[in-house]
Amino acid sequence: MFLNTASPRRSFNIPININLQGARRRQTRELLNAAAAPEQEWSRGVDLHRAYRSRTPMSVSSIGEDRAILLGFTMMAFAVLMFCVVGFTIVKPYINSDWEMQVNCTLVHTQVLDEWVSCRGVSTVPCLRAMVNLSGTAPMGQTGQGLLHYDEEAVLLTPECFYVPKCQLDAPALVAEVEQVKRSLDTYLGRTFTCLTDQSQQPKDGILERKYSLQTALLALLWPCLMLGGGVLLVALVKLTQYLSHLSSEVGNKQTKLYTLLRKSSLLSPA
Repeated sequence: MFLNTASPRRSFNIPININLQGARRRQTRELLNAAAAPEQEWSRGVDLHRAYRSRTPMSVSSIGEDRAILLGFTMMAFAVLMFCVVGFTIVKPYINSDWEMQVNCTLVHTQVLDEWVSCRGVSTVPCLRAMVNLSGTAPMGQTGQGLLHYDEEAVLLTPECFYVPKCQLDAPALVAEVEQVKRSLDTYLGRTFTCLTDQSQQPKDGILERKYSLQTALLALLWPCLMLGGGVLLVALVKLTQYLSHLSSEVGNKQTKLYTLLRKSSLLSPA
């Protein structure tokens, strides 16, 4: 009886010890998994955040930046084209013009010529001639008589006329227009006013005003300068934005690495 009663009790010692060791190992694994879970979740969140930042916003911003840079270079190209157009049409005639010397002009006579002048080879128009006395053009301040023109372009197109109407086939309307200008000009008969002369080529002729003045040339150059400056500024701002974004990403990566190291060290250190 003693052998029968003792043998069952001894048979349960080994399984109980095995079960206790297995339970302890399971508890240890659960504790380690519980400690490592926050770090895994945090690293997974960091990776997702990096992937989101590297894919969606960067792609959208790169498209917008490329379009902005393209717009800036287009503005600069149009500005260069405008510089060429303005330079040939306004700036160059202003620089080449020699109608600079100011003299005193006295209107002495106006006349509508009987012989009409050609208008671009299409028709003929009446010609209004104005005679003036120019003071200060001859040596020792003597007075000379010459023709008066409205501007330097009128000197090139109609050298004998002060005014010619626009080309049209209605002869009575042309005559009425020239007569109206003549009556307005006759109010200045005997008066002295300031006019401009070209001493190098036509010292005896005068013009009332220059077609292209310094103010006109500067105003014409203002718009190309503004467009060129806007294009350069736009490209510079985009490049500055790209540089700051790259610098910010590098700083963010360094901070992330530092935070990862600190997190790992805090998890590995004893409580």
